[in-house]
Amino acid sequence: MVSVNTNSGAMIALQQLNKTNSSLAVSQERINTGLKVAGAKDDGAIFAIAQGMRAEVASLGVVLESLDRARSVVDIAISAHEVSNDLLIEMKEKALGASDKTLSTEQRDAYNEDYLALRKQLFAIGEEASFNDVNLLTSSAGFSVLANADGSNTISVNAEVVVATADQWDLSLIPDIETVTKAADAIGQLGRAINGTNRIAAKIGTAAKALDLHSVFVNKLTDSLTDGIGNLVDADLAKESAKLQSLQTKQQLGVQALSIANQSSGLALSFFN
Repeated sequence: MVSVNTNSGAMIALQQLNKTNSSLAVSQERINTGLKVAGAKDDGAIFAIAQGMRAEVASLGVVLESLDRARSVVDIAISAHEVSNDLLIEMKEKALGASDKTLSTEQRDAYNEDYLALRKQLFAIGEEASFNDVNLLTSSAGFSVLANADGSNTISVNAEVVVATADQWDLSLIPDIETVTKAADAIGQLGRAINGTNRIAAKIGTAAKALDLHSVFVNKLTDSLTDGIGNLVDADLAKESAKLQSLQTKQQLGVQALSIANQSSGLALSFFN
């Protein structure tokens, strides 16, 4: 039936055109954003999962910052121990030289002066070996760093102050070498100090390795989560590009179909000719 009031063909053509335009808008948005799930309205469940993973990635970024600060503290402590150990070895050489009973007073004073300069430098290194107000060499308290995204796990780093024990030695007890007796005493104490700092350097080195390994793990975990988010929400641009071209063609055909449908009501005029 031909009617000027109701054009069923035009309504159907318009419905299909609107559907094509809607699909075209979705495809264009995916190409513009690179995302197939940009918000909750696209896919509520996938969006919620992706947001949870994004939150974990952000938290892991904080963990990495904490680990980086800890690694800096430990690296400075290791460097300070290495330099201190070199100074102790040099001091022991001076003490050994000063223990020679054939030295004149002037020669012994020269040895002692060099020795005291090295000792002063040794103390300065210990005081300055800090990062972010944390010094593992002068503080008896260590610190903890974040190890996971929710903060429930931490990694502890112990302070390694040189103390007076059988294997270690308190650097504040370093004597001068102005006499043969003092020089001989210094040789023994410096030997213990060298052994002590070596052991401490090994302990701090172990802590540094643990921090490095955990940092590598957190980085890999972050990368894996980021890849997982991409798999959930990223659009296949090659597929969307092909789909876009198809929808554009379909849109043009829909416009033509609507135009043809609208012309059908004009047939009514021919009946009156």
